[in-house]
Amino acid sequence: MMLYLDNAATTLKKPLSVYATLFKSTLFSGGNAGRGGHKMSMDAVRAIVDTQDLIAQLFNIKKAENVVFTQNATYALNTAILGTMSNGGHIVVTEMDHNSVLRPACLSGNYTVVRADKSGYVHAEDVEKAVRKDTKLIVCTHASNVCGTIQPVYAIGRIAKKHKIPFLMDVAQTAGSIKIDAEKMNADMIAFSGHKGLMGPLGTGGLYVKSPEELAPLVTGGTGSNSESVSQPEFMPDKFHSGTMNTPAIKALGAGVKYVMKYGVDVIGKHEKMLSEKFKENLMNMDNVTIYGNDNSVATVAFNVANLGSEEVFEMLKGKAAVRAGYHCAPLAHRAIGTSDRGAVRASFGVFNSKNDVAKMTDYVYKISKNVSG
Repeated sequence: MMLYLDNAATTLKKPLSVYATLFKSTLFSGGNAGRGGHKMSMDAVRAIVDTQDLIAQLFNIKKAENVVFTQNATYALNTAILGTMSNGGHIVVTEMDHNSVLRPACLSGNYTVVRADKSGYVHAEDVEKAVRKDTKLIVCTHASNVCGTIQPVYAIGRIAKKHKIPFLMDVAQTAGSIKIDAEKMNADMIAFSGHKGLMGPLGTGGLYVKSPEELAPLVTGGTGSNSESVSQPEFMPDKFHSGTMNTPAIKALGAGVKYVMKYGVDVIGKHEKMLSEKFKENLMNMDNVTIYGNDNSVATVAFNVANLGSEEVFEMLKGKAAVRAGYHCAPLAHRAIGTSDRGAVRASFGVFNSKNDVAKMTDYVYKISKNVSG
């Protein structure tokens, strides 16, 4: 069986409870949330509310109704950025952000990109220097999807609060493996992926909005509420829940969050970090292998072998290990760490990986490096 080390893209294995919930919800339920007063419709509403409550508990969010579900973190980030910038203004982003941030920021036409150092770390003081009188939003990823470097989000949150600017945090790479506290981080908005560390199905994600009255919805339409009016409801979560919700997947996401909470975010993060650190240690003992990032990172390891392109290494690993090569939808991050010419190979560890997986991947890379040096 092929070794799976692409958890930064999505967790391949999910807890059995996630599969069971998705199966039962699809086969035995099927009610459309808010589209009727019958039991199946109301059960669907309850499933969404229950998952909101779980996310709120996991992220220390005071108002669970301010958690809205989207089909992915990209949609959530677009909702937050374009909704905030709908009336113009300036936005601060960073080199380490994903294209899900950079592209909508680019659409605004008025943005500053804060540079990162060679390890992929953004210094908070540089974020503050980028703030202007017309700055309406500060965005930062919690951890890089390229090299795993964790950013100083607590410090950036304090800067945003000091200047009374909303702070949007992208936790796609950290939710489920690092504790996230909306209050302590001064996060006004949190965009999260459901199918990675939270163990949910593909096509799940969401957005926490502390002050929904200040954010314009990206999509409007049927909500099952205020149907007599052509105006979008202003109350939560209906303001951002237009159209039929993917209730079975949202319910299964809730099962994934329960799993994470049961075993503990710290326990999961510690296990994943142990594996990635062992892999890094092994790579450091090889000739012709370069590792990117720093020690303060999630369980994502970016590397290259000799002068080979990342795609060349990927081809050599094909059929043996599922990793990712190239630019990972984050071109400016590669500019920061010095891999703009060839991208990088990314191996990302998850809770269901083991020390045996580390040993196998180490052997695969060693053979490639040995052949190159020979």
